[in-house]
Amino acid sequence: MFNKILIANRGEIACRIAQTCRELGVTTVAVYSDADAEAAHVAACDEAWRLGPPAPRESYLNQDAILEVARRSGAEAVHPGYGFLAENAGFARACEEAGIAFIGPPPSAIEAMGSKTAAKQLMAEAGVPLVPGYHEANQDPEHLAAEAEAIGYPVLIKASAGGGGKGMRRVDHPAEFREALAAAQREASASFGDDQVLIEKYVLEPRHVEIQVFADRFGDVVHLYERDCSVQRRHQKILEEAPAPGLTAERRAEMGEAACRAAQAIGYQGAGTVEFIVDAGGGFYFMEMNTRLQVEHPVTEMVTGEDLVAWQLEVAAGGPLPRRQEEITLSGHAIEARVCAEDPAADFRPATGRIRLFQPPRTSSQVRLDTGVRSGDRISPHYDSMVAKLIVWDRDRPRALARLRGALDDFQVAGLTTNIGFLRGVAGHPSFIAGDFDTGFVDQHGEALLEREAQIPETVLAAACLLELLRIEREAQEQAQASGDPYSPWHASDGWRLNGDNHHTLELIADSGPLQVTAHYRRDGYELALPSGRSRVSGTLDAEGRLALTRDGVRQPIPFIAHDGELEITWQGRRYRLRPHDPLTAGMDDEGVDGSLTAPMPGTLVAVRVEPGQKVQAGETLAVLEAMKMEYTIEAPSDGTIAAVHFAAGDTVDEGTELLVIE
Repeated sequence: MFNKILIANRGEIACRIAQTCRELGVTTVAVYSDADAEAAHVAACDEAWRLGPPAPRESYLNQDAILEVARRSGAEAVHPGYGFLAENAGFARACEEAGIAFIGPPPSAIEAMGSKTAAKQLMAEAGVPLVPGYHEANQDPEHLAAEAEAIGYPVLIKASAGGGGKGMRRVDHPAEFREALAAAQREASASFGDDQVLIEKYVLEPRHVEIQVFADRFGDVVHLYERDCSVQRRHQKILEEAPAPGLTAERRAEMGEAACRAAQAIGYQGAGTVEFIVDAGGGFYFMEMNTRLQVEHPVTEMVTGEDLVAWQLEVAAGGPLPRRQEEITLSGHAIEARVCAEDPAADFRPATGRIRLFQPPRTSSQVRLDTGVRSGDRISPHYDSMVAKLIVWDRDRPRALARLRGALDDFQVAGLTTNIGFLRGVAGHPSFIAGDFDTGFVDQHGEALLEREAQIPETVLAAACLLELLRIEREAQEQAQASGDPYSPWHASDGWRLNGDNHHTLELIADSGPLQVTAHYRRDGYELALPSGRSRVSGTLDAEGRLALTRDGVRQPIPFIAHDGELEITWQGRRYRLRPHDPLTAGMDDEGVDGSLTAPMPGTLVAVRVEPGQKVQAGETLAVLEAMKMEYTIEAPSDGTIAAVHFAAGDTVDEGTELLVIE
């Protein structure tokens, strides 16, 4: 076993690897960019070394800098995690040449699977089923369009190198092909430095099922069963589970054997994942092999009881596989939900900014949290939007789903938008609960999954009112203490009046509109006139900054953040913003610039499709912005004429920057 390893990654995966190393007594070396100097993974390791500026090419993708840190720190091996350099054959080879072990497959295996075109050919020779498609070298757009016609629409354009949904476009009609091809090639080039693509028949009603494989240097290969990763957005996974719902024991064995053949065909070593598309009839087809540890590996760990990072270290150090195939068993059901800083209602646009409150559910043997952030950390536009992975286990799928819903209800993040409420919607959707879903699930049920409550929940409304009343009380007490007579009855804040009932009308502004609640003062708290009727409330603020709300005798902790004159309350996975009405500022909305379009987030313009004087129609693409490893289309909100264009392709822009003006 190694004594010291360098973790060439960041965030939750670096923290996850460090945890196993700590349990094994292996010293860890973290690397970080300037943006991550105070990040959780830096604190999780035994020592940490600076790589460079925030941009990945100058830090986490800087191979020379990483190898120099490995040499100077005395690390015997490098663990690449996933993403960045994890599937870079050149880096794996450079590690070998430097006398440093690469905790992953040999460079030849990475190269064999690095090109999806070459991989398809190898898999065909190994007898692994393939989806009909074009996997050749000719990349002329006219030739590719003709091949798409021959395959038959719908087709899927996929980057030949890389994965993670980048450089991938579904095309339903010939008229859409060339624009989709250009976008896929552009994204592939930006993500992987290679714009080659392949074209495959798009399998209707597909399930995405992958097999976890492991191999050692002695030629032994095993699989650790499957994971269903069908619930996706933008071709990237949202929920993963093991075992796959509805998969028979016979089909599980067939897919496991095919995955092992795939690994043997390329002389694989270490952890890998063979991904398959499963059609409505149960047929399965090879998609690709990821030559690394996967984001969703925890669900496999939960149902097998194995530590896959420990397996990686043991195999990379020259040891045999820890288990034979017959010794690996499945137990129960596990589900992973990826919590991301993004807005599902805005086409899953990533969110950046500071996490003002990070309060995950309590962990146990059945609830696991993998994360690389804490309260106060900042989500940067330089990296992906992952905040945490929530993994649950129970003895069967219905119980695991119930446990997941409960854990998501308890997961509180404030300060920026997350997808927690959306994940809760997926986990509670009848089709998902019934196991009746495929990779089109989010598109099919988007409106239901994104549905927002027309009214603020009364628990949230009661909490907001109580917080405002407590603020009024606190200000009255502060004024009394600052006065010359703090005990004057004129400073009393208990609502007492000589005659009649004293009450206060609270006005709150929510995203759904203005709200009014009448609060009646009582000696033991307040009585609120809520939409459903009167409710008695009282409460205090606890040491963790949560409101301990007692409503009609029921006590509940309510996480909240108060900033910039606004209350942000998280409740059952959803984020609610309310602002006390201030008559002095009412009606003073920002005027803005009529007809201007601004950048929704920091990023780089990869295309500007219009010029001043050009007439455009509503919905027409005006520009394409790349941010956090994804492309976002900026469309015309209405018909008009372009009055001004302020930037060109290649320019970097900040969030809120005016890009162009439409008249």
